[in-house]
Amino acid sequence: MRKEITITLYITMQQDSNSLLKKCDKLVRTCVKDYGLIADGDKVLVGLSGGKDSLALTQLLAMRSKIHSPKFSVTALHIRNEGMGYASDTEYLRGFCKELGIEFDVVDISIDLTKDRRKSPCFLCSWYRRKALFEYAKKNGFKRIALGHHKDDVIATLIMNMAFQGSISSMPPLLQMDKFDVAIIRPLALIEESDIKKLAKNEGYVIQKKSCPYEKSSFRSDIEKIITDLEKLNPNVRSSIWKSMENIMPDYLPKKSC
Repeated sequence: MRKEITITLYITMQQDSNSLLKKCDKLVRTCVKDYGLIADGDKVLVGLSGGKDSLALTQLLAMRSKIHSPKFSVTALHIRNEGMGYASDTEYLRGFCKELGIEFDVVDISIDLTKDRRKSPCFLCSWYRRKALFEYAKKNGFKRIALGHHKDDVIATLIMNMAFQGSISSMPPLLQMDKFDVAIIRPLALIEESDIKKLAKNEGYVIQKKSCPYEKSSFRSDIEKIITDLEKLNPNVRSSIWKSMENIMPDYLPKKSC
């Protein structure tokens, strides 16, 4: 009897796992289509840090690339950041990509945070990593750089920019960088972080170790708590905030007369 229960539970878990993967794949497909992220013949460079988001992005885009429309190729790039508390298992990442049938490469960078005291360490780290991605993309003919920002990231950035920058702006699913002749795309933009966490567990991702001394100083975790509190008032608050970015009513916002 116990054996039969175990088998039933296993089958149920497998079904739930497949269902979640299909759900995430569908949301990526919708994001790609609705926001025009990828076209036939595109070469897509994925920023693979080794966290749950970038691993999910890599898997989901690799799956999408095997489908005929749109037809595109995927290469994953890992930026190895010396002296910032990251312990990257590049062999795992290489094997992960090999199983998915996509190319993998590594670029090493070194950041001196003492050079610019006007900028935060988080800004400088992100800027140098992004710069390395752009340079690699330009050198190797990539017109699309895919980053693993999910729906919660986009929403949190909107609120942070409103609260600290005084602007209504965020991280759009598609951002054309004219200076670099490349577009940043965010295929996970419609997927909530809670689903990515479940997917990571279901798929058995080996998350890369991160021990950043500056991570606790970020306001992002505080903003995420605010969103969670708002969710208690409105369970659909994440979807509502997302829709607000596509439903701006200028006539009902302040406008200076001159």
